[in-house]
Amino acid sequence: MSYPPDGPYGYGYSEPTPWASGIAVIAFVALLSAAGVYAFGEALARIHPILSVAVNLIAVGGVTPTAWRWRFQPVTRWVIAGLGAGVLLGWIALLA
Repeated sequence: MSYPPDGPYGYGYSEPTPWASGIAVIAFVALLSAAGVYAFGEALARIHPILSVAVNLIAVGGVTPTAWRWRFQPVTRWVIAGLGAGVLLGWIALLA
């Protein structure tokens, strides 16, 4: 019995990378997460600025290990990239 060679993810086949849909997912997730980080950070900054910084850093620190493990999964890698970009954009918007 002949088996096909394993692809990069061990499914027995290798597919081309879906760049167009992946970049669309990154842009959409980045937009949503940037809006969420900005809105939540601004609301907390009205209470106390240090609270906003502390909650943002704790949230990112808590999510980072899980995101690091998921970074090579076929679909979630696009979502993780969008979340990372969105958090950075949200933080830049909060600083501006």
